[in-house]
Amino acid sequence: MTTPRFESLKLNRKQMIILPVIVLVTAFLWLVPTSFYGIDGLTIVEQRTIALFAFAALMWMFEVIPTWTTSVILIVTMLLTISDSSLRFLREGPPVEELGSLVSYKAILSTFADPVIMLFLGGFILAIAATKVGLDVQLAKWLLWPFGNKPQNVLLGFLLIIGLFSMFMSNTATAAMMLTFLAPVLKTLPADGKGRIGLAMAIPVAANLGGIGTPIGTPPNAIALSYLNEHLHMNVGFSDWTLVMFPYVVVMLLISWRVLLWLYPFKAKTVELHIESKGEKGVRTYIVWGTFAVTILLWMFDKLTGVNSNVVAMIPVGVFCATGIITKEDLKEINWSVLWMVAGGIALGVAMNKTGLAEHLVESIPFDSWIPLVVLIVSGLLGYFISNFISNTAAANLIVPILSAVAVGMGESLNAVGGVKTLLVGVVLSTSLAMLFPISTPPNALTHSTGLTTTRDMTQVGLIIGIVGFVLGYALLIFVGI
Repeated sequence: MTTPRFESLKLNRKQMIILPVIVLVTAFLWLVPTSFYGIDGLTIVEQRTIALFAFAALMWMFEVIPTWTTSVILIVTMLLTISDSSLRFLREGPPVEELGSLVSYKAILSTFADPVIMLFLGGFILAIAATKVGLDVQLAKWLLWPFGNKPQNVLLGFLLIIGLFSMFMSNTATAAMMLTFLAPVLKTLPADGKGRIGLAMAIPVAANLGGIGTPIGTPPNAIALSYLNEHLHMNVGFSDWTLVMFPYVVVMLLISWRVLLWLYPFKAKTVELHIESKGEKGVRTYIVWGTFAVTILLWMFDKLTGVNSNVVAMIPVGVFCATGIITKEDLKEINWSVLWMVAGGIALGVAMNKTGLAEHLVESIPFDSWIPLVVLIVSGLLGYFISNFISNTAAANLIVPILSAVAVGMGESLNAVGGVKTLLVGVVLSTSLAMLFPISTPPNALTHSTGLTTTRDMTQVGLIIGIVGFVLGYALLIFVGI
């Protein structure tokens, strides 16, 4: 007889069918000769990383076990198999040139305290404190007042507000802030309605799309602009980018609004934010309001102050803990499983970069032997694919320099499809459209923390928005250009 303590160890039908298949695929990719991949110079460590990548991707995709559990298993396996402190027979058997570069075990373990994790922590603390004093309800009322009380309009309001903020501040910081506003709205909607899912999905969709609108909206934009101006001397300015990409973002947000309404129709007819605050007016209330305001302003003007968004996120943690607004009991409300899940995605990115696998894969693609249109499409798809598993900044840092060199080699032949601007801007646009899984972007992970969305929801919405955004974006760049 199974005791309740071990009830969670029982496998359901889905796990019994899919799990063995994933294990077999992983084992196959791990054990075949490196020559099987057809990539010259592929090392043993890189092959192991490919196998671990496939394992993590399939486990996250099918959600055979909780996503955070997959992340923990991935990190532990990486430590034992591809780190410089892995099992002795795995790192000392083969010759060094065949084995390849091992990843520092410290680099893998440090993903549990990556700056992005700290930003999440600050966002969670900010949300808990705001709820305690009723700040979340007040801010939600103020921001959504222009959009009335119809759920459909409230959804549009969320998309437009988040998209606008994300054009000028970190999309992770924006998502963390908007998660605070979302909670009281969700409480007014029926628990059995699909509209709650649509509202939750508005956070990652708008945050990821909004960053495309300006050169400072997301780091990949700045990377592309740097290569266009400093290396290729194209002289692309802030206004050149924004005049083209701002309308694109607005159109994509409106399309996303219709997609979310179609997939997740609202059951409720109105949204009324008549929620009584548990907080009492007093010094602590003003501390929360003041800290919230300072944090948002510092997030928005991080370029001016020189303090990045990850560091800013620690301000509310320090202030609220020091003043007793956040207690040890409140710390239990933090969604630690989400932090561990995100750590797994970061660790996978570290492995792909530190082993040299990511660069090896990109360099193995013969861009210079293809016609311009194929180069555009493949580079965009590559950026989109990689960014679903590693940060879009890392993906851009990896791909943009290579494409910049390819563009120089192709010369004027690229002019028929919009030139080098289309090539580089298109690939960073593709990285921002990557939002298929909870680990794809921090806003996705934050939304997953609400418990309202599943991996299937994110994949479904992310695929539709990704395809539409990809086609519309490249059409805009080819026929209008920057």
